[in-house]
Amino acid sequence: QVQLTESGGGLVQPGGSLRLSCAASGRTSTNAAMAWFRQAPGREREFVVATRTNGASSYYSDSAKGRFTISRDRAKNTIYLQMNNLKADDTAVYFCTYGSRWVVGRMSLEQEYDYWGRGTQVTISA
Repeated sequence: QVQLTESGGGLVQPGGSLRLSCAASGRTSTNAAMAWFRQAPGREREFVVATRTNGASSYYSDSAKGRFTISRDRAKNTIYLQMNNLKADDTAVYFCTYGSRWVVGRMSLEQEYDYWGRGTQVTISA
């Protein structure tokens, strides 16, 4: 079992920044995958960005490229999502997720992940 704890959400004005954190505990692996998905009101959950826990690869959605950056602290089993130049469309619940393996070309798919956090609310509003 893997437990995921997200933090860092909140309310920010358009153009602002937030950093989300996700700490993994339990039976984690150094060659797994961790990712962020988000779900806006009335919409399906969508992929944001994924990273291999060994740092070898990351994969960004088109909406995240250029504004969001994923990073990790291997010693803390924690990943971070730095979000800059936030827009109203970024308003959503952001979920951290963990998958036991990295599969090239598939890490934007929910079915590749085994564990999910409860989510943290991000609201972009003036």
